[in-house]
Formats: sequence, structure tokens, C-alpha cells
Amino acid sequence: MKLSGTITALVTPFAKDWSVDYGRLRDLVEEQVAGGVEGICSVGTSGESPTLSHAEHHKVIEKTIEYAAGRVKIVAGTGANSTAEALSLTQAAIDAGGADATLQVTPYYNKPNPEGLYRHFASVADLGLPVVLYNVPGRAGKEIPLDVVARLAKHPNVVAIKEAAGSVERVSAIKNLCPDFTVLSGDDSLAVPMISVGAEGVISVASNVIPREMSDMIRSAMAGDFIAARKAHAKYYPLFHDLFIDTNPVMVKEALALMGKCDRVFRLPLCETTDANLAKMRATLRSLGLL
Repeated sequence: MKLSGTITALVTPFAKDWSVDYGRLRDLVEEQVAGGVEGICSVGTSGESPTLSHAEHHKVIEKTIEYAAGRVKIVAGTGANSTAEALSLTQAAIDAGGADATLQVTPYYNKPNPEGLYRHFASVADLGLPVVLYNVPGRAGKEIPLDVVARLAKHPNVVAIKEAAGSVERVSAIKNLCPDFTVLSGDDSLAVPMISVGAEGVISVASNVIPREMSDMIRSAMAGDFIAARKAHAKYYPLFHDLFIDTNPVMVKEALALMGKCDRVFRLPLCETTDANLAKMRATLRSLGLL
């Protein structure tokens, strides 16, 4: 199973009573499909997965699959820092049917050694659903070592890695070790540079806001048209930057709220951004013609 192009790390919209707003979720999925993205990642970091109950986690993935109706690939965010929990969440996604892959974050806080990392990811992959490894040391406190990536790439169900370590060089290192292994950028601002050295797409926060524009930029880069891709990158770089002036997914939900696409509701410990950050995001959206 091959993943490539733009895969949106979709937010989870909440109603004013902090329940999941499935009507808004349907609208967001429809906008992503209409925007031409290749996939949706449901209940990842941008989907506020740490604050969802297991029942909500399962239902948001199931509803995203239902709303997408086979028109784009669905990557189910079912990772955890407990292998037993990751197995349970992933099995639930398998049982629900319709997910094309699972995103598995590096186990956070407990910081396992390389063998523990290998066994964790391999155990999830043994369930049969294609696995996308998620290397995000800034959140997990631990990088997936290159030799562990190379070992896991030999597993028939480990199909890709989302690289969110902020390193273009690491993409080259992975491709050098595993030429046929799929690397996806985990950073919007590094998507074009990473594609230039072998990545095959992006799992994107920005495409929540600009699905069509992000999809076009990635397609240009994938086709080798780096003049067009760089032009789009330069235009949308202020948005890429401002989406991370507060903890993700705070700013992307602030942007969507400003655009009238979701309520300005978070679950603690996440909360609204500062007035200064909000004004900056509003100005950036206006400068891009999005407000």
C-alpha cells in the first residue's frame, strides 16, 4: 500500500459544550475531499488525540471513514506510549473497517531503548494494518534511530515514516539506507525541501486551512516543477510559520474558527491562544485572501 501526496492531519472540532461536533467534522472532511488531498489522518496530534476518550477516538475515526466514503485514503491515528493501548486502538480501527493505514507515534515520556522501539512498532504492524511510523522527537522526547527504521522497513506492514524532526538531512539518510521506503514530511515548511531529496508527500497541518493550495504545491514538487513549488512555498510560508507560534493544534483551530469552519473550543490542557497571536493569524489569513 502506497501513501503519497497531501494527507491532512485533520483537526477534531468540538461544540461549545466540548463534545465532538460531528456535523462540523463532516463539513471539514468534505472540504478536504473537494480540495483534492490524497488522504486524511484522523485523530493524530492535530486531532487532539490526547484529550479524546477511547470511545470518542474510535467514533471520530469511524465517522471520518464514513464521511470520506472511499474518496481519499484514511490514516487512523492509533498510536500510544503503551504498546497494549496502541494495539487496542489499532485493532478497533481494523474492526471498524475502512482505514488504509495507521499512524504510530514514537512512544512518548517512557523513552524506550532501540529494541523496545522496534518491538513496539513491530507488534502493531503484526496486526496487519499498514503502519506509518511517526518520528517526532520534539513531542516524544525520543528519535527513532536510523537502524531501527531500517529494521522496521523490512516488515511487510511498515509502509512509511512521517518525519517531523525538522531535518531534511534525515530524509536523505533514510533513503540511503532504505531506497524504496516512503518518507512523508511532517512539517509544512519543509515539505518542498524534503521532496527534493526523496520524500513523497506531507502529512500536513496547513491543508486544514488551504487544502487545494497545499495539494497543488505538493503535486508540483512531486512532478519536479520546483519553480512552481517554491513560488507556492514562499506565498504560504507565513501561514506555515504562524500555525506553530503556539502549540499545535491551537493555531490551526484558531485559523479555522476565524474562517467560520469550527468553534473556538479546545479541551484542557489546550486552550485559546493569546490576543497577540490571534491578531497575527488574522492578519496572515487576510494577506492571503482567506478572510
